[in-house]
Amino acid sequence: MFTLLRSLATQRVIRLPPPALLALAYAILIVLGMLALKLPIATPHGISWGDALFTSVSAVTVTGLGVVDTGSGFTLAGQAFILLMIQLGGLGIMTFAVLVLATLGLPVGMSHHIFLREDLNQTSVTQLMRLLRVILRVVLVCELGGMALLAFVTVPEFGWETGLWQALFHSISAFNNAGFALFPDSMTRWAGNPLVNFTIPMLVIVGGLGYTVIADIFQLRQWRRFSLHTKLMLVGTAMLLVSSTVLFAWLEWHNPRTLGGMADAFDKWQASWFQAVISRTAGFNSIDLAGMHDNTVLMFISLMLIGGGSTSTAGGIKVTTFIILLLATLAFFRRQQSLHAFGRSIGLEQLLKVLALTVLTLLTIMLGMFLLTLAHDGDFLDLLFEAVSALGTVGVSRGVTGQLDTTGRTIIMALMFIGRVGPLTLGFFLATQTPPRIRYPASQVYLG
Repeated sequence: MFTLLRSLATQRVIRLPPPALLALAYAILIVLGMLALKLPIATPHGISWGDALFTSVSAVTVTGLGVVDTGSGFTLAGQAFILLMIQLGGLGIMTFAVLVLATLGLPVGMSHHIFLREDLNQTSVTQLMRLLRVILRVVLVCELGGMALLAFVTVPEFGWETGLWQALFHSISAFNNAGFALFPDSMTRWAGNPLVNFTIPMLVIVGGLGYTVIADIFQLRQWRRFSLHTKLMLVGTAMLLVSSTVLFAWLEWHNPRTLGGMADAFDKWQASWFQAVISRTAGFNSIDLAGMHDNTVLMFISLMLIGGGSTSTAGGIKVTTFIILLLATLAFFRRQQSLHAFGRSIGLEQLLKVLALTVLTLLTIMLGMFLLTLAHDGDFLDLLFEAVSALGTVGVSRGVTGQLDTTGRTIIMALMFIGRVGPLTLGFFLATQTPPRIRYPASQVYLG
């Protein structure tokens, strides 16, 4: 598929920029995934084309929203198909392809580097292979390590064969921030298990930091040598995790439908930590999300919009985007003409990218909500929760997914697809620089 797309681009059969071709590759993978899930070996009783398409879109975009229970609605082969789509969608199609080529000792040409740059959201083709080697090591260590830890829980409960498969499935799903689980209640059965509450969130955090941050940590190993991006990501992620854990516990501590039903305070803090991590990027849950207070739901929506890190498996506008927005706001009130962080300045071009990405995200949410309210007459907050979860490729739901009709599901699928491939296409247009031929005099515009 990759060779075909590259040859089409090279021969100008289709004149599309690399990000658009990557979006086309994701669309082709979705179609192939849908066809695979329609095979007799994928399901015990068969599923409709609509259910197969929705599941394929959710898996490729590493979202986790579902209309068919993954554990009971699919056979082992069907679950393997879903897991493969999660891995391909999470790593990035071109990233996975180049990893295979490099593993087989085949040459990786400049055209592959260009596609890879877009898939990893990088601004340069240099040092890509070094980053790829870091990605390969991190993926193997995290997913196999997560499987080993989770096996201590699943194997005693389900036996060796089923237990190891469940450990592998949930480890890959967590690292890729997909949120697919093999149980209808997700991780609720292990809400009080410390090993699960440590392993799943840590896999989600590492997968959501971004490969460039991980590369800095492994290769540089000193705070002063880290890039500005890495410093902003680490500080921003830590602050979001601590604040959201405390806030979730404070809001839900006495709610009998969530934390209030837990007798032990340690279990309540475990559940708060679990949901604080999951809320920004992955679709697992250890409590009943439909039972949360409205103020907690609004907190979830805000965290889902922020998302994880750039070049990661997470969605949202990204943590660094959120931080730059805050820095720009502080700079305005302090009457500063430039942005600074950790002894480095942030240029106007970066700020314009942040504003463009944020505005496009909000406009997409507004359009999606308008169409959803036309197609489905339900609770507005639940629909907003569902729409933001889809666009942020988070995958958590308050039970609305299964209630949507064909039109509603189509809107959610479109939001999931835009949330996964939209930043790639947007990045291309933002990176296309056209120097102005004419400079106009500045003028005053009244704002606020």
